[in-house]
Amino acid sequence: MLFFSTMISGTLIAIASYSWFSMWIGLEINLLSIIPLLKSPKSLYPTEAILKYFITQALASTILMFSIITNLNLEIILSSPNSWMMMMMNSALLTKMGAAPFHAWFPEVMEGLNWMNSFIMLTWQKIAPMILFSYNLSMTSFISFIIITSAIISGILGCNQTSLRKIMAYSSINHISWMLASMMSMKSMWILYFSIYSIISSNIIIIFKYLNTFTLKQLFLSLTSNKLIKFFFTMNFLSLAGLPPFLGFFPKWLVVNKLIQNNFFSLSFILIIFTLVTMFFYLRITFPSITILTKETVISQSWIMNFKIIFYNSVTLLGLLICTLTFSFL
Repeated sequence: MLFFSTMISGTLIAIASYSWFSMWIGLEINLLSIIPLLKSPKSLYPTEAILKYFITQALASTILMFSIITNLNLEIILSSPNSWMMMMMNSALLTKMGAAPFHAWFPEVMEGLNWMNSFIMLTWQKIAPMILFSYNLSMTSFISFIIITSAIISGILGCNQTSLRKIMAYSSINHISWMLASMMSMKSMWILYFSIYSIISSNIIIIFKYLNTFTLKQLFLSLTSNKLIKFFFTMNFLSLAGLPPFLGFFPKWLVVNKLIQNNFFSLSFILIIFTLVTMFFYLRITFPSITILTKETVISQSWIMNFKIIFYNSVTLLGLLICTLTFSFL
C-alpha cells in the first residue's frame, strides 16, 4: 500500500507541478515506487523486467533533465527555447510512455509481469508522460512522425506474437498513436480516449486474470468452458479494435473527425489503415473462441464473478449508445 500510494502521488506531483524540475521529481518518485510493486512472486521474469524498466526509465529521466537544464540556459541566452532541445525533451517523454520508435523495452518488460502489473504499465504509467508531452506540441512534423511510426510498428510487429502480454503491449503502442493524434487536434479529447481505453483494457485483463492465461494456446483451451466469458471476451476485443457498435469506436470517431477538420488527411488515413492491421490480430485471437462446444456452461459457478463480468462489460458494450444519447440530450 505504501509503494502504491507513492506511485499515485508521484504521478499527481508530475501533473500538478508548475516547474519542469518538480515534474521531473514527480516522475522519479513514480519510477522508484513502481519497482517494488513489479517484484511480484506471481510474475514470470520479475527481476529481468524490473532491470529493463529501470534502465530505460533512468536513461529517459537523464535525457529529460539534461534537456530541461539546457533549455533554461538557452532561454536566458537566446530568449527563446531551442527546437532541438524541445525534440530531445519530447523524445525522453515518448521513451517513458513507450511510443515507437522508442518502444523496444515495452513488450519485453510486459512479458515478465503478471496481469495486474501489466494493467498498471498499460494505463497508469502513461498518464504523467502524456500530460507532460501535451505541454509542448509545437513541432507538428515530429509528432506526426511519431504517430505514423507507432501505428505502423504496432500493426506489423503485433501480427506474429503468440504471447497475450506482448499483443496487449503492441495494442497499447497503437493506441498511443491515436492518443497523440487526439492531443494534436484537441487536448481534452485525450482524457476521453484514455479513459475509454483504460476501461476496455481493464475488462480484457480481468478476463485474462480470471482464466489465468498468458499465451494464445492457453487461451483457446481455457475459453472452451464458459459461453458468457467467451462472448464478453470477443466483444471487448472488437471494442478495443474500434468497431462501430461498441464504445471503442467512439473516441476514434471523434479523433478522425477532428483530424479531418484540422486538414490532417494523410495522417488520419494512415491511422485508420494500420488500425485495420491491428484488428487482424485481434480477430485472430477472437475467431477460434467463437466456436461453441455442447459441453460448455452458460455461466460460471461463482455468482460474484458473473456479476462483476456482466456489470463491467455491459458498461463497455453499451457505452457508445449511452454516449451518443448523452450528446443528443446536451
